[in-house]
Amino acid sequence: MSSTFDAKVWLGQITADMREAYARNRRVMSFAEYLTLFEVDMPRQVRSAAQYLRDVLDHYGTATVRGSRGVLTRWQLFDCPWDGGRDSLKGQEEVQAAVYRLLSNFARQGRTNRLILLHGPNGSAKSTFVACLQRAMEHYSSLDEGALYRFNWIFPSQRIGKGGIGFGGGLPAESQGPGDSYAYLEDDLVESKIVDELRDHPILLLPRAERRPWIEGKLKHQIAAGLRPARALLDGDLSHRNRQIFEALLVSYQGDLAKVLRHVQVERFYISRRYREAVATVEPQLAVDARVRQLTMDRSLNTLPPALQSLTLFEFHGDLVDGNRGLLDFDDLLKRPLDAFKYLLGVVEDGMTSLEVASMAVDTVFLATANENYLAAFKESVEFQSFKGRMELVRVPYLLDYRLERQIYDARMGETIGAHSDRHVAPHVTWVAALWAVLTRMRKPNPEKYPEGLAELVGRLSPTDKARLYAGEVPESFSPEEQKQLLTGVETIARESDSYPHYEGRSGASAREMTGLLMNAAQSAKWKCVSPFAVLEELEELVRAVSVYEFLRQEPMPGGFHDNGKFIAQVHEHLIDRIDDEVRTSMGLVEEKRYLEQFERYLTQVSCWVKREKYHNPVTGQDEDADEELMAEVERALHVGVGGVQAGDFRREVISKIGAWSLDHQDQRPDYEQIFPRPLAELREAFFAERTKVVRKINEDILIYLVDGPSRLLPDAATASRRTLDTLQSRFGYCQHCAKDAVLTLVRKRYS
Repeated sequence: MSSTFDAKVWLGQITADMREAYARNRRVMSFAEYLTLFEVDMPRQVRSAAQYLRDVLDHYGTATVRGSRGVLTRWQLFDCPWDGGRDSLKGQEEVQAAVYRLLSNFARQGRTNRLILLHGPNGSAKSTFVACLQRAMEHYSSLDEGALYRFNWIFPSQRIGKGGIGFGGGLPAESQGPGDSYAYLEDDLVESKIVDELRDHPILLLPRAERRPWIEGKLKHQIAAGLRPARALLDGDLSHRNRQIFEALLVSYQGDLAKVLRHVQVERFYISRRYREAVATVEPQLAVDARVRQLTMDRSLNTLPPALQSLTLFEFHGDLVDGNRGLLDFDDLLKRPLDAFKYLLGVVEDGMTSLEVASMAVDTVFLATANENYLAAFKESVEFQSFKGRMELVRVPYLLDYRLERQIYDARMGETIGAHSDRHVAPHVTWVAALWAVLTRMRKPNPEKYPEGLAELVGRLSPTDKARLYAGEVPESFSPEEQKQLLTGVETIARESDSYPHYEGRSGASAREMTGLLMNAAQSAKWKCVSPFAVLEELEELVRAVSVYEFLRQEPMPGGFHDNGKFIAQVHEHLIDRIDDEVRTSMGLVEEKRYLEQFERYLTQVSCWVKREKYHNPVTGQDEDADEELMAEVERALHVGVGGVQAGDFRREVISKIGAWSLDHQDQRPDYEQIFPRPLAELREAFFAERTKVVRKINEDILIYLVDGPSRLLPDAATASRRTLDTLQSRFGYCQHCAKDAVLTLVRKRYS
């Protein structure tokens, strides 16, 4: 039984909730009330913009991640937990650490005195990084621990009383707020209200001579522990207009500060990107980012008391104003002519900029982004050294782990194709795009940079080997001992080009370009699903556009590096490997546990062999020597003895790996699938190699089943085909159409 929607009740509930939230968040208060809050919560209230942003990063916590560049800290802010992970940043932990370190330096100084310049190739997530920070600041400012305050000037109506400076010395009882303040006056009792667009901190209304010793005295223990109040609060002053109003009122009230502060309404404000409230992004432009205009030309300000009507009041506006007390981002800063942002030299260093009528102080974190090519050109300028002393450069390269790259495409596909299309997305669509993109970014390593032993292995790495190594996979073309050396040296390999002008991750296909390619592939009329084969076709088109993409103009190097056309064929081959593995697994010719069980029996025998112990046979009840026949059978399947590795060495290496894993995972049973992924895969390959004809026949039956229907097959064959297709769908995500495409390609490439 459906209930009737009562709009009046629903609206009433919303109204009550908003009223309660307004009161709870203390949106408006008198200066006296704020002073009480300030003293109770002083460490948070004295934060500089840099300290505030560092607290935003700390608020969401950190996690430890392990990758090709070692163990890194990830700030979970960039996972966007307040928004369900939407538009989160993938990878870039070193960029996060660099920015956090700089913010910590600024916080210790009490103000920002450098511009943080994020530089890297187009589409390397510089803008995403900044957007995550801005969105986090918005959310944090809505929480109790992120509350920010400004103040307004309130001038009451003549009806309140006479005397004083034109608006009375007292309030009617029903209109009085806490501390006899005008902060709570109803609108019909307010003649004029002046809002401070610069968001001056309310505590600046206190005299500087008393303000600093009071703050430092109250916070002496926290300051000794490392807290640094914002320098603007210790030594700063009100903005130009606020100082004019303050002095005029002080004179009119004959120095009575309490009467001046009656006109102050402290207001909580919330950071907002949309309304450019304490956070703003500046697009490339020619204008200086702050201006003034006369405020007292507005006729409504004739309602001001006589003591203020003689003043020429100005208001500030522009990007510097919008970003004050928060974050100001200069998008593509270096696309501006140099003269258009020279003024930033002084603003960043001194926190001040000179305008027509006054100097304007700002407390904000300055971030900027720049393309790598523009930065290279800027470094050739004679002005670069002047700017370099006021800038901190943070490199933002392309991702080199295709697993992270794939997460970007998965998210984009989910937001567009998955939500707005009835086309099924086949398996491996984003994997194909991610692997190819990362291959275009691989740089040929220089063996001369490595110690003997590792140098020879590095010289043999192909682009695919290197990409897989960065993703934590071991290239099969290397022996177990060589794989161990590569995994041990992967961080050295990943950091080889860090000091090079053309570092690894500076060039290649960008995630932005690949996302566009995926959208095009999703519209292909040739395939009924969003198909990985459509992505490969789009890649074939892309590599022909040499005049459009700079990375395509790089000359191929020995070892296959920068050979973008061949990368397509290599990715295609790896795709066939994946499909083959999934189809064979879905056939159910043997339970997968059988491989693991056989390998576990092998490990038991090897352990006895290495320790020179007897094996207790549970069947015969006798203690026996290690089963050489069983060990030899497994080692033949694993190609032990090929490439110079002898059986005894291999057995000792196996036990050593288990021991090393157990040291890192104490009190856990060894996870053989994690420790020995390659041997287990080879055992499975050996099994299917003996059954190639059976596998081929089932693949052909599946095609007949899909094209002509089950009636064209014998009952057992039809049942096997249906079971395989069901597993492909339930376990691997295929539908009937993309399963047909995959099996047809597999038969043509592997089983014809």
